[in-house]
Order: sequence, then C-alpha cells, then structure tokens
Amino acid sequence: MKVTFLGTGTSSGVPFIGCSCKVCKSTDPRDHRLRCSSLLEVDGVKILIDCGPDFRQQALANGLTHIDALLLTHEHIDHMMGIDDLRPFGNVDVYVSELTAKALRRVYSYCFNNDYPGIPSLSLHEIDDRPFSVKGVEIVPVRALHYCLPVFGYRIGNFGYLTDLKSIADEELEKLMGLDVFVVDALRPKKHLSHPSIEEALAIVEKIKPKKTYFVHMSHDFGLHAEQENQLPAGVHVAYDGLSIEF
Repeated sequence: MKVTFLGTGTSSGVPFIGCSCKVCKSTDPRDHRLRCSSLLEVDGVKILIDCGPDFRQQALANGLTHIDALLLTHEHIDHMMGIDDLRPFGNVDVYVSELTAKALRRVYSYCFNNDYPGIPSLSLHEIDDRPFSVKGVEIVPVRALHYCLPVFGYRIGNFGYLTDLKSIADEELEKLMGLDVFVVDALRPKKHLSHPSIEEALAIVEKIKPKKTYFVHMSHDFGLHAEQENQLPAGVHVAYDGLSIEF
C-alpha cells in the first residue's frame, strides 16, 4: 500500500494571498501547501481522496494518468472543485454521501444527462455507513462532523483518512483502531470552529493509537514544517505536498 500526499493545505492554500508571515515567506518547499488531496494505491488500484481546485497542478506534478475511483469527504469547494480536470481520466466512479451527491449534481450539472464531447464522465455512487469495494478493495466509511456538516472519513485496510472534522463519535473512532497509518486534519495550534487544533488532533491520535500519524489540512498559522515536526510526539509527523510513503 502506498499513499502520496498531493496537497496538504487548508482551503486558502499556503502561502496565503497577500500574507508576509514567516510561513508564507518560507523558502522550504514543505511549507508550500496546495489544497488537501491524497492518492492511495492498493494492489495496483488507484484511489483519489478529494479533488480540489489544485488537482490539475497536482496530477501533472505527480505524473498521474489513471485513477480507479474518487472518494469525496464532503462538498466544500476546496475538496471538489477540481472535478472538471478529471476529463482525461475517462469515466470515473465517484463515491459520495447523499448530501455531496446533491451538491455535485448542482455544481456540475453539465456533466449529467449531457452528451457534449469533452466534459468529465462521472458515475456517482451514493454511500452510507456500510462498507463498499472498489475493484476488490474494501472501503469503510467513517462519519464525523465538520462543525454542523456531516463528512466522511475512510478506512482502507490498515490506512485511515479523516479530514475536515470537529467532532466524531466514539463508535466511529472504533472503526479506526489498529491502523498502520492515520492521516488527520490539524489546522493550527489555536482552536477553530470546524477543524481540530494540533492538540485536538493529538487527542484523537491518543484514542486510536495508530503506528504512524501524518497531519494534513494545515493553514499558514500551523507554523513552519521544520519547527512543528520536531515538537510532535514519536510516530506523529507533518505531511507535505509530494510526500509518498509505503507501508
């Protein structure tokens, strides 16, 4: 199994437009963060998690020419506004909640019931709490709340992915026990209305005790990669754009 972090930034990306803070002015490429998205490869099956407005740049940078499925966590712009750039990938199976499916049909109405050439070809699959499979790879949805908005995280084998959450029920956390690799949102040190702070993300990590954890969805307020990486507990790391890990 292999995961590549295509983007690790929050909705504004890093650098933040017009900002001159030390993170936005950093020359360390690990501090430059596109919008959040990851590519998981399992036995030759390529699964994209979220497809934000930087997807074209991410696909080119990582030589991406094929995906077997797209999993969306929710319908916010920074997680689905790159779907028009799926055009080169042929028909794409997209797995979404009922709420996200409604948003996709509204925003990308031209992709449905339209034979016009050159538009993305999407096959929507509405999912709920029940596990499903993509080409033999079992995927377990994990429910959470992004403030008041229901979102999905996912467990795939011993890999777990959970972003854009503020709260999660204990029974959903149970689905994430025994992970080799856990990816979780950690927006910044200071608390936020709809995202976990570093401290809150670490509290989730302490509950499920994965072997390794990687933080994503960081804002420029998160701090410099080099500084934060050195302050985290053993087994917890700050992901960065382009990082690939095999496990």
